[in-house]
Amino acid sequence: MTINRRGFMTATGALALGSALGLHSSAAYAEAQKLTGVTYLPPSYADLAYGSQGFVDFVNEKHGDVATIEFYDSGRLLSADEQLPALRAGTIDFMFHTTSYVTRSLPILGITGLPGVVGELYENPDRLKRGSPLFQLVEDELKKSGLTVLSLGGGIMEPEYIWSTKDSPIRSLDDIEGKKLRVVSFEATKAIEDFGGAAVRIPSSELYLAMQRGTVDAAVANISTINGRKIQEQASQVYKLPVTAFGIGIFVQTDRWEAMSEEVRNAMMAGVEWFDENSARVANQDYFDAKYWPAFREAGLEVIEPTEAEVERFREVSTNVREAWIGEVGEEVGKKAIDLAMGKDA
Repeated sequence: MTINRRGFMTATGALALGSALGLHSSAAYAEAQKLTGVTYLPPSYADLAYGSQGFVDFVNEKHGDVATIEFYDSGRLLSADEQLPALRAGTIDFMFHTTSYVTRSLPILGITGLPGVVGELYENPDRLKRGSPLFQLVEDELKKSGLTVLSLGGGIMEPEYIWSTKDSPIRSLDDIEGKKLRVVSFEATKAIEDFGGAAVRIPSSELYLAMQRGTVDAAVANISTINGRKIQEQASQVYKLPVTAFGIGIFVQTDRWEAMSEEVRNAMMAGVEWFDENSARVANQDYFDAKYWPAFREAGLEVIEPTEAEVERFREVSTNVREAWIGEVGEEVGKKAIDLAMGKDA
């Protein structure tokens, strides 16, 4: 049977209502429970998709007698913008989402992309693993809005750096002034503007031509985007300043999650533990460090490491970005989250 978005939203909406009213028969629990999960990321991003597909395979292969997952990647069922509303409506059971995409709706997730913080968080992934004080804080805050985060991948992905063209090289903070830079997140936008750059929102699918034609001088991007879109063919240098970052999380609606049987939750959590251990680690180490960076350097990419003074200057100038975020999540929560991310006692 072919499923489309309209039919899916109608059918699963009715099922969600039936579940809420307790209309499942006892016989239904004799069979493996079917769960629907989504991500907008395509399999072609093998680095970022490794964790999500691995989670699905783990649950289906090792716990298929309890739970079976119907998984829709590439936005085939729901677009990136549709995922969170669908999760809240109960029309899907769980979603994978990049944190940077939903920080406007779920501001606590902004901790994974704060300028001046992400460098430390990347170097110390244990600070975001399940069970850590920072993860627990994020989980507690999300529950206030009816959502539960099961994992954030065991850490953030390698930070987004500044990749610039041959004609408009950016090798220092001062070089940002007057340049047009492609950005995605709110946090990156503010940081670039603070140094006199013009932030331009361009989807990754259009980035190659934008850099080729000079529409933008540079891009703030994760190396996965660079490799996936072959941007290294247009970028002559990369300034490895950790501007912003993101993680990939597994999210569920709290009420729906708690209504699942203990057996189903245990099956899911077995997959979650695998995801927490492998998602960010494999992407960062096995793909980015072991494959992409060596290939880029061999192809002639100039890699500029920022000095400690530049990193500290960037952190100081981007203070207003962090303060704006603290204003969104609340002073106590915001300061505690930053302290935990920076390895300080909170």
